[in-house]
Amino acid sequence: MNEKIFPDVTPEQLNQFSKGCMLEFLEIEFTEVGNHYLIARMPVNSKTKQPFGLLHGGASVVLAESIGSTASGLAVTHQGLTKKCVGLEINANHLRSETQGFVYGKCTPIHLGRTTHVWDIQISNENGKLVCVSRLTMAILDM
Repeated sequence: MNEKIFPDVTPEQLNQFSKGCMLEFLEIEFTEVGNHYLIARMPVNSKTKQPFGLLHGGASVVLAESIGSTASGLAVTHQGLTKKCVGLEINANHLRSETQGFVYGKCTPIHLGRTTHVWDIQISNENGKLVCVSRLTMAILDM
């Protein structure tokens, strides 16, 4: 899928919109908006590690859901729809531990239907090795 599914929006605009919520607290920032994908990064630091010094699996899930939720909101906006997008289900497979640096989540569509969206989110470390794979299903509801 290469057609444009997002409106013209910059990572800076998305980061501004993310102020005052969990994304800001965990220092998640959008770095790239493509025609059919979003990329955001999150530091592996004291806010995102578990007590043993590894990236917390829940932090990876927060990254995945944050990117996917944003992607659904942008996709319905691009279609000219006034809808709200809410998480319906998320799963995650944690493949590799990470102790430092940044992890990067890339979100691409699997299904963009009238009432549901399904997103694939792959989270990699700075060397491009997969840390976590996640699938997010969003419900698309009337306002």
